[in-house]
Amino acid sequence: MGPYYVTNPDQGSELEFTAPAGGVIGGTPKLIGTILVIPVHDAAVGSKFRGVVSGQFSLPKNTGAGTGWVEGAKVFWDAGIGKVTGVATGNQLVGWGATAAADGDTIGRVRLDGVAR
Repeated sequence: MGPYYVTNPDQGSELEFTAPAGGVIGGTPKLIGTILVIPVHDAAVGSKFRGVVSGQFSLPKNTGAGTGWVEGAKVFWDAGIGKVTGVATGNQLVGWGATAAADGDTIGRVRLDGVAR
């Protein structure tokens, strides 16, 4: 697993995907369609890779006013900067806050739910 992994993944949460443009780096979150995936290993564009879609992770978090969340709140992925955030507008819902995160925090603990929206 990559550096962001916190707990064991749920049974069946590791799936096979095709690496998008730019490929994937093991442990670095990547939005595949509408699902945030944590790749288990590196893969070049077009190659198959295994990725975890649900479980609890410590992920890079956007900072600034309104980016934090309370425990249990919805958490979103800002694909433009590659970080989780509490801001819904223009971002993809990926799970919920496993712990609260302040606006200035650079890491947020998130429970990815693996649901396509």
